[in-house]
Amino acid sequence: MNTAIRAGRTGRGEDKTMGEIRFLLNGEEHRVTDPSPTLTLLDWLRLDARRTGSKEGCAEGDCGACTVALGGLDADDGLHWKAVNSCIALLGQVDGKAVLTVEGLSQDVEAQHPVQDALVRHHASQCGFCTPGFAMSLFAFQESGPVSDGDEAIHDALAGNLCRCTGYRPIVDAAREIATAPLVDAGLSQSEYIQALKAFRRDDTVSLHRDERSFHAPRSAAELAELLARHPRARLLAGGTDLGLEVTKLNRKLDCVIWLGACDDLKGIAVTPQHIEIGAAVTYEEALPVLAADFPSFATLIRRIGSRQIRNHGTLCGNIANASPIGDTPPALIALGAVVILRRGEALRSLPLEEFFLDYRKTALAEGEFIAAIRIPRADPAELFRTYKISKRYDQDISAVCAAFRLTLEGGQVRQARIAYGGMAATPVRARALEEALIGKAWTLTTARSLGEAAEKAFRPLSDFRASAAYRAKVAGTLFERLYRDQAGEAMEVVGL
Repeated sequence: MNTAIRAGRTGRGEDKTMGEIRFLLNGEEHRVTDPSPTLTLLDWLRLDARRTGSKEGCAEGDCGACTVALGGLDADDGLHWKAVNSCIALLGQVDGKAVLTVEGLSQDVEAQHPVQDALVRHHASQCGFCTPGFAMSLFAFQESGPVSDGDEAIHDALAGNLCRCTGYRPIVDAAREIATAPLVDAGLSQSEYIQALKAFRRDDTVSLHRDERSFHAPRSAAELAELLARHPRARLLAGGTDLGLEVTKLNRKLDCVIWLGACDDLKGIAVTPQHIEIGAAVTYEEALPVLAADFPSFATLIRRIGSRQIRNHGTLCGNIANASPIGDTPPALIALGAVVILRRGEALRSLPLEEFFLDYRKTALAEGEFIAAIRIPRADPAELFRTYKISKRYDQDISAVCAAFRLTLEGGQVRQARIAYGGMAATPVRARALEEALIGKAWTLTTARSLGEAAEKAFRPLSDFRASAAYRAKVAGTLFERLYRDQAGEAMEVVGL
């Protein structure tokens, strides 16, 4: 393998030894010494590696023009490819991985990869700017295995790629062909990739330094806790789907970044008869099948949070830690009675999620403390759970209002209720007054409408470019009727919901 080394500088003092990350780019080994802690994968690809097929369109993980395939080993040492947005991924996040760009799909111009061949033959490229990103999303889609739900799976695979020439029909035609085409190696054979990635495995914490700034990748929660004790002002990085925007949109040079993605003990999902516990480094895509089994409505919400590229990097716990009042998952998790597991040093404590949010983007985290996991009570067959996201666009849009309802129904009456909203206050909130008003009532359309009227008066939301305060209040109330009609199997009469 060829080796490319990018020189860097180190500072002086604690943790200032020279750091290096190692990864494969299109089948070739690359070693990068002390890059800038906030250097994105896309900038390195285009400016350092001169792989300019990957494009910058939005710099926020929305358009997909920068999509690359990221390869890694699963628990059984099998090779797994996933599509990611290189524009908001930091270079340090690909340590020990394989990066594949459009240039690496085929090394022979006379023998294109099946993905490229299908795009060409179906005339699926017009201006061509978005085509490399589509090609890499389709490569990861094909590598993900047999497709059982046809065009729905294609839609999900391509939801994170925008074509400004509106050439979607031929792209979907190419995707249908790719779904059943034989797999073809890209760059290296599967066994060669596995061998190389095994050689990259390391047990030590990666620490990169440049101009008094640093990036750290600890290998365990204990090492993370120790690092955070030494660097209490460090920014914790899980998927980077929010933190990456500070780099690309606000041009911030973060002093210290600690990445959770190398902590194996934060990647676990534990399912017991009582609860589901999801570690802080578990991505949405990894958590999705487990949550879908208990909470189909929650799974639908997660699929709408972002594209597959976003779900492949973003995390449930990162969405919580971000503490946005319009974050999609907190209302659902609050309604489900979720508890956050917090760690500082060796000490652990648990906190009901509704008590975690104190004010606008202010949380109950103490200095040096981090979210280690989220614990969600299992579904009860006697319960009704639904969560709703209201946004201008179905896929990849920020919520105007998000609501979640968990009701226990007995004999046609509401015995227990947990209700939560996002977008209605400075934090995600539990609507305790509405819960109390609902408990003991007969679950009828009249009850749902009366609670809806109460909900309209219970909040004082703000107006912004996503929605007016009046709209938010009206929607918050109307969702009670939608909940009733969903449970009764009736169509919603209100246009727009």
